[in-house]
Amino acid sequence: MSQNWQLPELLENLHSDVQHKLSTVRKSFKHSVVKGDGAENVWVDLFNQYLPERYRASRAFIVDSKNKFSEQIDVVIYDRQYSPFIFHYAEQLIIPVESVYAVFEVKQAIKKEYIEAARQKVASVRCLNVTSLPIPHAGGIHPAKPPLAIIGGLLALENKLKKPITLESHLEQQKDDAGFLDIGCAADSCFFFHDKTSHKMVIKQHSKATTAFLFELLAQLQNCATVPMIDIRAYGEWLN
Repeated sequence: MSQNWQLPELLENLHSDVQHKLSTVRKSFKHSVVKGDGAENVWVDLFNQYLPERYRASRAFIVDSKNKFSEQIDVVIYDRQYSPFIFHYAEQLIIPVESVYAVFEVKQAIKKEYIEAARQKVASVRCLNVTSLPIPHAGGIHPAKPPLAIIGGLLALENKLKKPITLESHLEQQKDDAGFLDIGCAADSCFFFHDKTSHKMVIKQHSKATTAFLFELLAQLQNCATVPMIDIRAYGEWLN
């Protein structure tokens, strides 16, 4: 006997679950650091549950083969199929930049100063040096893949910039800098993304904002295809 499943209901429940968890974290935890950690965990759990197994999400630092490190990133989506860890100990995770698909800052709300904070975090990743080697395969060797355009974003429970034109103006600023935000979500009301066809920031008010954001993120990750082949010997040189 078939189950009486309804896709709209399933998608609504996914959104409601995330929004409820974020709201509970805000109400239950008074200490700002604990509250921040709790919100990050909600988003990390969402990605690890719903993204394909080739991806993994964690809080992490990111490093390149020149010994340069990013700021600590609240949520990193990275390749777990082909890429090695550099260091993982006592809940501290350091990931090579070649493995990274997307980075997110997590805040309680979207507002101007948090957009700027997210940009700073994203820029600290995009400025890292990315190695890329030719890729051996059964029929020969593929040329080295160009570095990925790492997705940068901001995740929050609510949007304090209620007028779309206000939010858009803040997101469109410094459009060409290294910290430009590609995507983001305020679980209570909206999500946004940069439309590469129109070269404009799209802001969508949505009653199921979290689910709609997740689908857009999945589409952007699909466009990234696979991470470049890391030059692991470049990292190994630091053993000398």
